[in-house]
Amino acid sequence: MQRFAWRLQRLLDIKVKQEDAVRSEVVAVTEQAVAVRGRIMLERSALRRLLTDLTRTHDVDRLAAQQIFVRFSQVTEDRIRTLEKSLAELELLRRRKMDELMKIRRFRKSLEKLREKALERFQIEQRRQEQKYLDDRVSMGIARRIVCAAGSE
Repeated sequence: MQRFAWRLQRLLDIKVKQEDAVRSEVVAVTEQAVAVRGRIMLERSALRRLLTDLTRTHDVDRLAAQQIFVRFSQVTEDRIRTLEKSLAELELLRRRKMDELMKIRRFRKSLEKLREKALERFQIEQRRQEQKYLDDRVSMGIARRIVCAAGSE
């Protein structure tokens, strides 16, 4: 009996590996985006904490603390803006990678459907050939019996 050999199997294997690679890239970019979001939250919470501390200070120390807060908040806001730009770039990259992943996945699934159909056709053909072989054997057996029966008369 023949073995099923599909010509496009290597292409399917390549697409599966490609899908795995792009999926791991998506995960890496997502992790980077989560890390950047965490840093943004830390920066904002530091600003809020300083503002809360500033409201608790006494009037004498408040003016100096306000000057420090204004300088610190400007630097922190610049860092937050930079982080938000970085986050936007990461999100754009993530969307592109997801689109690429979806395209590869659709292609892989269509290849898998083609493979299933080819396997089904192969199995049908194998059954057909097996049935033909069995029919030939039965016909040969009957022909032998007829020849043997005719020869003995």
